[in-house]
Amino acid sequence: MGCSAGHPTPGKVLLLKMADIDNKEQTESDQKEDVEDVEDIEEEDASEDSKARQLTVQMMQNPRILAALQERLDGLVGNPSGYIESLPKIVKKRVNALKNLQVKCAHIEAKFYEEVHELQRKYAALYQPLFDQRCDIINAALEPTEEECKWQGDEEEELSDEMKEKVKVEEEKKDEEKDKPKGIPEFWLTVFKNVDLLSDMVQEHDEPILKHLKDLKVKFSDPGQPMSFTLEFKFEPNEYFTNEVVTKTYKMRSEPDESDPFSFDGPEIMECTGCHIDWKKGKNITMKTIKKKQKHKGRGTVRTVTKTVPNDSFFNFFSPPEVPENGEMDEDCEAILTADFEIGHFLHERVVPRAVLYFTGEAIEDDDDDYDEEGEEADDEQEGEEEADEENDPDYDPKTEAEMLLLMSTGGRCLNDG
Repeated sequence: MGCSAGHPTPGKVLLLKMADIDNKEQTESDQKEDVEDVEDIEEEDASEDSKARQLTVQMMQNPRILAALQERLDGLVGNPSGYIESLPKIVKKRVNALKNLQVKCAHIEAKFYEEVHELQRKYAALYQPLFDQRCDIINAALEPTEEECKWQGDEEEELSDEMKEKVKVEEEKKDEEKDKPKGIPEFWLTVFKNVDLLSDMVQEHDEPILKHLKDLKVKFSDPGQPMSFTLEFKFEPNEYFTNEVVTKTYKMRSEPDESDPFSFDGPEIMECTGCHIDWKKGKNITMKTIKKKQKHKGRGTVRTVTKTVPNDSFFNFFSPPEVPENGEMDEDCEAILTADFEIGHFLHERVVPRAVLYFTGEAIEDDDDDYDEEGEEADDEQEGEEEADEENDPDYDPKTEAEMLLLMSTGGRCLNDG
């Protein structure tokens, strides 16, 4: 049977079919291999993602890595981004115009604080009669009435008239058996001992003197005078010194500094001056006498030398270091004055206006140092727990931690970089 040239023979058809089957099988095989390759890649990617997540969790739980990261971030704060430097000259000139406006704002703010000072002076005059009554009650110059002594926290349970009379008789009997105290004994000493900022200053040998402190006042500078305030410590006659009033004056700057106007944030204490205390003979507790033995180099004889040296005392508060005219001080003097300014401000703003609440302990003091210490202790405990977790973690790799610390210390550059 002849074959037409236009149609393939059955054998060729078979071969073509077989070829098609082979091609199809090869295609399916290739597709299957491709799928397997994709699955392998996906598994590898998933494995890498899992490792990355584990590493991230490990980093976030490790205080050393977090500290290094925080240090790195802190180093970036305040660094110029380069954007301002890249601005066109005309734009920079406009920014300078905004800065000049900001300086004018600072001077207006200074005027605001001057008026606040005037208001403080005005209201100090209104408070003073009340503070004078407080002083009189403390020092037994005034006995408050029964009505004035009533306080809502002292309300007693309802008692019968007979019981009230019995209680009154008992109280009067007790008062007759012992000496009646005058005023409120040791008022200001108790206040100082209840204030953390002041209690560290009060030494045991200061207490007998501070028992004679009758009053503490704040006196503001007169109108038109440079801004300042004076703390007046009024003492009753005592065996230690002859001063009736011991003072400490704080001078403030209420206008922006021309060399750094943007740092202005209200009045700040610039210097303080104390006063001379006229100590009676042998009563100056700010000085102490010590004896030292000295050995002669040549003869070998020993002699005793008496020296007078400074002594810790609350009354050193009235002899602050002087600020040099050039304003340059050593670190010790600067630290002393910084603490002094803080104490003066606290006495002025908090203690004098709210003295009775510090006497009773009701005043709430913000003691940042204690909170810091508690925070540090908590951090130490947490760090200890995390170190223990690392030791028990089978996936913990100290090499990985070291690499991460090195990575952050190099500013994010790759570890393999030269």
